[in-house]
Amino acid sequence: MRYHLAVFRKRPTAVSLVVTLLLISPAAGARKRHHPNEGPAGSFDYYVLSLSWAPSYCADHPNDSSAECRSGQHKAFVLHGLWPQSQNGGPPENCGSAHPVSQQIVRRMLAYFPSASLIQHEWAKHGTCSGLSANDYFAQVEEAIKTVQVPDTYKNLSQQRGFAPRDIESSFARANHIQESAFRVSCHSGELVGIEVCMTKDLQFQPCNQSVRDCTANEVHMPPPK
Repeated sequence: MRYHLAVFRKRPTAVSLVVTLLLISPAAGARKRHHPNEGPAGSFDYYVLSLSWAPSYCADHPNDSSAECRSGQHKAFVLHGLWPQSQNGGPPENCGSAHPVSQQIVRRMLAYFPSASLIQHEWAKHGTCSGLSANDYFAQVEEAIKTVQVPDTYKNLSQQRGFAPRDIESSFARANHIQESAFRVSCHSGELVGIEVCMTKDLQFQPCNQSVRDCTANEVHMPPPK
């Protein structure tokens, strides 16, 4: 969820060339296996806006000192990211070299993301696949998060409760006056991880397809915000 080889000026000898190839081949293969969905920037079909349930995340990360997990912040659903998504197969990731996001953008986006490190991570992993500049990508992130209304039921939880994933999706659909198929609950071991919202490239709600993960539990537990 919830972050070069040196260039030789002289022509290498035959021996050194063989040694160099043996050294870089496994590493190159490992990088390819680690990022199997790397692709050209802008080559995707729609967006997934990911909102994580902060109480679940923080329970699993007791040493996290970000704004998301500080006691008294009463964080509920927290922005995780806006992810380019493919209709078929895995989403594109890490689509190019990512220069650090400017401090001006970071300061603006800290109103939505819980930490500066997550902002940098999301740009490198997902933003580079949008085909947009960092400034334009995060402008879309800001517009997307402002588009989605979170039901008051979850903001005001005072104790742990269990909900059927379909009921969570339905409540988001009612709050946003849109079809349930635009929302997808994610979970792990019976705990709510978050909800994902499917949106077109121009940030209109659209149905999620089978490439977006789905929670198959009958009920998920939601610890209350702190």
